Amino acid sequence: MRLFNRPAWRMLVALGLLLAVTARANAFDLLQLSLQLREPTVVRGAFTQEKYLRALPQPLVSAGTFVLAGDSGLLWFLQDPVQQDYRISAAGIAQRTPSGWKQSSQQGPAARQNELFLAVLQGDTEALQRDFDLQLSGTAQAWALTLTPRSRLLAQIFSSILIQGGATAERIELRETQGDSTRLLLTDIQIDDQLSPSEHHDLAD
Repeated sequence: MRLFNRPAWRMLVALGLLLAVTARANAFDLLQLSLQLREPTVVRGAFTQEKYLRALPQPLVSAGTFVLAGDSGLLWFLQDPVQQDYRISAAGIAQRTPSGWKQSSQQGPAARQNELFLAVLQGDTEALQRDFDLQLSGTAQAWALTLTPRSRLLAQIFSSILIQGGATAERIELRETQGDSTRLLLTDIQIDDQLSPSEHHDLAD
């Protein structure tokens, strides 16, 4: 016995195709994530970083504020447990000294983490895809991006990296192959259309 006649069957098939196309059109993908993270001109906020080391029973905690300016770079103002200002840009990592900004010679995993962090905040998924397999889930309002290293070198440092957020990145977790991990929470996020004069000077210096 036929449950559906031919016209009804064709209508169901057409409806199924329409739903599939609509779902695909509404799916949140890497391009949309990249555009979403690149949209704000300036992002300011506070951060709390927890570094979990196998040799220590409690995490090392640091806190401060940050300013992200599009493709210009990131100002990272550490306030606790010590006060120190950093600038992360395409030119590398610089540290503020009494005589001005001084480029850091930081290399290895620490330098790589800072480069990755900047790429994530700037929404540079193209750069991330050169070194990682990316798996995105969720929606524009609540998404999660998992990075799995492709190269043998990075696989020796990281087992995976998890980024979560909404309009901007809000939580980053770096999991190292040796068992250590770093968790970064970004809070009190504010979006602006321009830098302050002092911020502009710091990033242009």
